Amino acid sequence: MTITLKTAADIEGMRVAGRLAAEVLDMLTPHVVPGVTTAQLDKLAHDHMVNVQGTVPATLGYQPPGYPAYPASCCTSVNHQVCHGIPNDRPLKNGDIVNIDITVIKDGWHGDTSRMFIVGEGSIQAKRLCQITYEAMWKGIVKVRPGARLGDIGHAIQTFAESSGFSVVREFCGHGIGKRFHEEPQVLHYGRPGTLEELVPGMIFTIEPMINAGRREIRELGDGWTIVTKDRSLSAQWEHTVLVTETGYEVLTLSAGYPPLPAFVQPAAALATS
Repeated sequence: MTITLKTAADIEGMRVAGRLAAEVLDMLTPHVVPGVTTAQLDKLAHDHMVNVQGTVPATLGYQPPGYPAYPASCCTSVNHQVCHGIPNDRPLKNGDIVNIDITVIKDGWHGDTSRMFIVGEGSIQAKRLCQITYEAMWKGIVKVRPGARLGDIGHAIQTFAESSGFSVVREFCGHGIGKRFHEEPQVLHYGRPGTLEELVPGMIFTIEPMINAGRREIRELGDGWTIVTKDRSLSAQWEHTVLVTETGYEVLTLSAGYPPLPAFVQPAAALATS
């Protein structure tokens, strides 16, 4: 496994890309309301990236081996869709939950982040699932520091989610990121502490747990992209891009409109600069 460590100049480029990705989600937030379609949200995102930010939507036309080309500028995964949902013309309803996953390319660098949105008034279960998934992501993030191991991140996420009565999707994981959309290492959202690769300053990767209200089993739809829960239970996901610093971590995908940090997160640590 070859993990690319980022230089100070690389990190600055990643900071810019990460902030811009988060700002697309800020822009979309007031538009995620009952009656809007995910295709309309995708067009808003695309136009903002291309015409306002001067960024490239990384997902549009993205085609890893064995997959059809992805046809949209963001991923929109609704209710029991786990990830990689393709925007369409179905209006969102009151009570739906939707994950919007944004990846932009700026000056060759990728910024990758996603958030959950509750459309109108969500159920108690939906709200709890989204909140626990958000906190599970942060439980993983706060484990990031030099000398820790990737297994520490996965273990923290898994134990928190499962102790809350939810399950963790295992087939998809976080990933290294930089000039390429997906690099080493793979960042599992389950596992044992003290295992897998050691974290060193200059590593940049995503932490993006997918948490199901029901069982963890999933299946792929016929479009070749959309992943859903087998039992049709709700699924939630949050994603940040994280840098390993000399003393801990820096989250590269925070922005002015980002939701409040969980109480157990030190704001200064999340925004630490190396």
